Amino acid sequence: MNANERECEDKLIFKDEVYQIVGAAMEVSNNLGCGFLEAVYQEALEIEFHNGNIPFEAQKLIAINYKNKILAKEYIADFLCFGKIIVEIKAIKNITEIEEAQLINYLKATKLPLGLIINFGSKRMEWRRYALTN
Repeated sequence: MNANERECEDKLIFKDEVYQIVGAAMEVSNNLGCGFLEAVYQEALEIEFHNGNIPFEAQKLIAINYKNKILAKEYIADFLCFGKIIVEIKAIKNITEIEEAQLINYLKATKLPLGLIINFGSKRMEWRRYALTN
């Protein structure tokens, strides 16, 4: 099993937090459906995070670590939830290896343990979780 594979059910980290985040995203999806721009889903998800008392920072600047040096260029996460989970939202037809690789690189560069991709662009909301294993 390599770093970008999803964890086994019995070894999930931050299981309760992810459940809350995905629940909020499902509420957005159930109300808006597909077809909006990513910015619309971002704003709606902020409302759901507030309603669900989910701690978050939107458009969070995160430092990128390269060989133990912090780069001047920062990464902007769509959301940082619970201070430890990167949440990237998309409004595309399907999540591809490109989006997966991007999130995995963000996790490596930020040294954060867990990331989610939530896609509102397909007929049904889809989401994936990624954790870096040591």
